[in-house]
Amino acid sequence: MKDIKDIRIAIVSSSFRKEISDHLEKNCLSTLKSKGLKENQIDIFHVPGSLEIPLIAKKLAKKSKYDAIITFGTILKGKTYHFEQIANECIRGCMDVSLQYEIPVIFEVLAVYDMKDAIERAVRKKENKGVEGALTALKMIDLIAKL
Repeated sequence: MKDIKDIRIAIVSSSFRKEISDHLEKNCLSTLKSKGLKENQIDIFHVPGSLEIPLIAKKLAKKSKYDAIITFGTILKGKTYHFEQIANECIRGCMDVSLQYEIPVIFEVLAVYDMKDAIERAVRKKENKGVEGALTALKMIDLIAKL
């Protein structure tokens, strides 16, 4: 197992629908700190929207500085095909980064049909996606260290 003081995590968060991303980040940071990480072990990068997440995740993975990358964003279904394009390409891009650089890219970009669903997943106590992102990152870091 990797020593908690040696773990570095990057968070890539969309500024579009910032009110949701802010809650996800806050819950993620709180969880990481409760598990022993210090603020200087976590770097946060804000991008304009969810489609920009994979590029920054790739740039960060390429640095070989981080043990995991956690991604946050919200994509809301509208009346056009745009929702599907953004959601599909964002997740594909993040998975490509994860496989190419062999780094966990934790995907907590919420693709929702109703904004209430995104708010609920970002603020509720149980099954909070910010908390889940943090815990999943730590579990993956531990698992990879054991392999």
